[in-house]
Amino acid sequence: MSNNNATPPAVLTFSGLDPSGGAGSQADIETLISLGCHCCPVVTAITSQDTCNIKNFSPTLPTMVVEQARAILEDIHISAFKIGMLGSVENVESIHSILMDYPDIPVVFDPVIAAGGGGNLSSDAIIEASISLLLPQTTLVTPNSLEAREYSPGADSLEACAHELMELGTEHVLITGSHERTDSIQNRLWGNQRFIADFTWERLPGQFHGSGCTLAAATAGLLAHGVDMVTATRNAQAYTFNTLKNARRLGMGQLIPYRMFWADSDQDESKIETDQPE
Repeated sequence: MSNNNATPPAVLTFSGLDPSGGAGSQADIETLISLGCHCCPVVTAITSQDTCNIKNFSPTLPTMVVEQARAILEDIHISAFKIGMLGSVENVESIHSILMDYPDIPVVFDPVIAAGGGGNLSSDAIIEASISLLLPQTTLVTPNSLEAREYSPGADSLEACAHELMELGTEHVLITGSHERTDSIQNRLWGNQRFIADFTWERLPGQFHGSGCTLAAATAGLLAHGVDMVTATRNAQAYTFNTLKNARRLGMGQLIPYRMFWADSDQDESKIETDQPE
C-alpha cells in the first residue's frame, strides 16, 4: 500500500488545451495522475477541436508561457519536463530559455505536427526552431514515423532518422510505428548513437485521439520517478496500450484513451496488458 501523504514527483508539461479531453494538457494530467505524479500544465495554445479533427488554434502569448512556467518552477520541485504542442516559434524560444536554466531535469519531447484527424498543429518554421533550440536540450524525443521523417528529411530510413535526430542533439529517440503499414506495431528505441530495443504491440482496431500525448507524458512520469530509460519507455508503452485497449467512443470521431482504466472496480484483469505480445 502506497503512502497517500507522500509527495509525488511533479512534471511540468507544455501543451495545448484540447476541449475534447482527448489530447494535450488533459491527456497529460490524466496520464500523470494515473502514474502517481503531479502534473503542472503550462498551456501553449488554445485549440478548437473535437474527436474528429482540429478546427482552429490560437497560440498562447510567449510572455504568458514564460510566466506560467516560471511561477511553477519557483514554487514546486519539478522532476521532469514534457513538451507537446508548441503553438508558435516564439513559444519554442520561450521554452528554450526555460530549459536552459534547468539542464539537469529530463525532457521528453513529443514533436506534434498534426492532430489525430490530420489537421495541422505546426509549421516548417516551428519545426526548424524546434530542431535548433529544443532537440539539443531533449532527453527523449518520441516521434511517430511521419514526424520522424519531417524532422529529418534527409534520412532514407527510420533508422537513419533516429541517428540524424541524435546528431541534432537529443540523447534518445523512440520512433513509434502506428502509421506504418504493418500487421503489428513496432516501436524502436535508440540512444547514445546506437539501437537499443524493439517493442512490438498488437495493432488495435480503430483510431485514437491522444495516444502520442499519453505515451510521452507516461514516459516523463516514469522518468520523474527515477526509472531508467529502457524500463520507462517499455512501461509507458504498456500503459498507453492499455489506455487504447480500453478506449471509449465519446464522440463521432476517434476513440478517447481511457487513462484511468485501472481504477474501475469491475475492471477485468484480462483487459490489462503488462507485457508485449510474444
